[in-house]
Amino acid sequence: MKLKVTVNGVAYSVDVEVEEEQRTLGPVISMGSSPVNTPAAPTTASVQGVSSNAVVAPLAGSVSKVLINEGDTIEQGQVLLVLEAMKMETEITAPAGGTVASLPVSVGESVQGGQVLVEIG
Repeated sequence: MKLKVTVNGVAYSVDVEVEEEQRTLGPVISMGSSPVNTPAAPTTASVQGVSSNAVVAPLAGSVSKVLINEGDTIEQGQVLLVLEAMKMETEITAPAGGTVASLPVSVGESVQGGQVLVEIG
């Protein structure tokens, strides 16, 4: 391959030989007697077990507004409460209509991702 290179204003014509590089994979590391492509055992989640009627926090934050009470009838898509995290507010809406069976959080309370915010009956 011919290249034209300019150094300090002087042009040079240069012949360059290009060799194909053979890439090799690094060493295969095996731990124990298990095959290389065996997936790891599943890990347990640190989220509390919840029922299918629970509305859970999608992120960690604090409860800034609660717009419902226990016993209220709610509709799908209705805003139930507002979480605040890093000065941003996230509206938590009802995934389905029903009655508020329990409301285990209150304004100002810190919550973790996956924590139950509302139980719908």
